[in-house]
Amino acid sequence: MRKPILFLMLLVISTAAFSAVIIPELPTTDSEGSKDHPLLKRYAGSYIVAQQQKSYDEFTFPLSTLKRQNDSSTGYQTVYSFAESKTVEGPYTRLVYVLPAERSPLEVVRNYQDEIVAQGGNVLFECKREECGGKKDNSIGKYQDSLASFLRPRERLGLEDYSQGYCATIGGIMDQRYLVAELPETGAYISVHTYTIKSYGYTNCNAFKGRTVAVVDIVEGRPREKNMVKLEASEMAQQISSTGSVSLYGILFDTNSATVKEDSEATLQEIAKLFEQKPDLKLLVVGHTDNAGAFEYNMNLSQNRARSVVEELSTKYGISQERLVAFGVSYASPVSSNATEEGRALNRRVELVDNQTQ
Repeated sequence: MRKPILFLMLLVISTAAFSAVIIPELPTTDSEGSKDHPLLKRYAGSYIVAQQQKSYDEFTFPLSTLKRQNDSSTGYQTVYSFAESKTVEGPYTRLVYVLPAERSPLEVVRNYQDEIVAQGGNVLFECKREECGGKKDNSIGKYQDSLASFLRPRERLGLEDYSQGYCATIGGIMDQRYLVAELPETGAYISVHTYTIKSYGYTNCNAFKGRTVAVVDIVEGRPREKNMVKLEASEMAQQISSTGSVSLYGILFDTNSATVKEDSEATLQEIAKLFEQKPDLKLLVVGHTDNAGAFEYNMNLSQNRARSVVEELSTKYGISQERLVAFGVSYASPVSSNATEEGRALNRRVELVDNQTQ
């Protein structure tokens, strides 16, 4: 009698466990807390089902097809790699979109390409279907043996099992399209991987079968050096005379540091010339930061950076400290949006403000 009772108990438990498994439906809204990246619009009618963001990370963008190689160290193990690739560091964002019904990966990737080119971007690499290399089955697996598994290794996905994002990125895919592009004006690199979901080894994600997905990876990189151009003393004087201040991007600090870097010497020399040319000049030296970190932390950092500049000008160039006042304002006075790395770079600056009293 015990065996039938035990069997019934196990059946009830397994039935209850199966009923508790999440079977996600297709999205009708974006996932909670997600939003488009300010550098790139979405395809109309699509929804975000997963988003990852890191303030600073690296991502490797393939610039050639994924090819199979034999590992000479073992003679047996098969590895896959790209002959050409580019690893970029900076603020990182991944967005996973589920597209409206009956949209092909080709149509979607071409729309993204048009948007990138319209912003002055350059396509560095593109491939399609099996031409992208790797195994014919492009599902994400344990090894980096397909484009999908190389771009999104399972251990880095960070997705809850059977969530909408999980169903959009796990499983067999077909008709893949891929491109890598650069936005020179912002220093950003973007990849767009589109594909149609082919199959799963389970039924929980069947609602997503046949739908097209777009996975967008963005690393903001660093802005062009044009924002860091050294100003001559005469140019500083002209801007101060006309606007009351001048923003300098040639005084450099390491992240979270108030120590003036040696690369700042050329700009400091021009400031010293400015004081020499204008004996009555008095200035506020104002430190500005971006919004990475708490306001109070950045207030202290900006104040300490301003003091370091005053100290450099005083000790190395003989400028009287009576002509200089250090002042930090954290990120209270931006000149650009902090939503992009280019904007944040513009906000990180030292400003010289006319301190002449009437």
